[in-house]
Amino acid sequence: MKIMNRKTATPNLSAYNRELIAALAIVTLQAVAAIFFLIDSVDEIILQISDGMDFAVIAECVIAIALLAGVVLGARHTRKLMAEARRRESALAVARGALAEMLDLRFAEWQLSAGECDVALFAIKGCSVAEIAQLRNTAAGTVRSQLSQIYAKAGVTSQSMLISIFIEELI
Repeated sequence: MKIMNRKTATPNLSAYNRELIAALAIVTLQAVAAIFFLIDSVDEIILQISDGMDFAVIAECVIAIALLAGVVLGARHTRKLMAEARRRESALAVARGALAEMLDLRFAEWQLSAGECDVALFAIKGCSVAEIAQLRNTAAGTVRSQLSQIYAKAGVTSQSMLISIFIEELI
């Protein structure tokens, strides 16, 4: 019995694409502005070469170059951040898949029924007896009985011990 939908283990590519497009748009706008100011500064320097250099024009040119350098560094940093986000999302997808496989194996090993698998999964997620009963549309007594059977099959005595089995295996 498969516990988790494998589609949840894949990264949300549309959200990633929106973030990437937004970052690229900002960097592009900054680059266009930096190039505009740099061209304007160089143009003013060329016009003032015969009249003598003005400190304000030189300062504008230096500031424009610094702005352009900031854009380049910002673009490189953004690229690194996006690559790191992709790596983390990929690692998270692997962990999700590993947890799902571990749950499947343990539940099969303990020979849990389909109903017990559902209750065990909700218990591992931290749901209370009342929450599980509401989610499964059953009586709280039924959930308590199923939890007792699950604990006996797993060799534990509480919900926290059940959760700790999986945390320990993941660590």
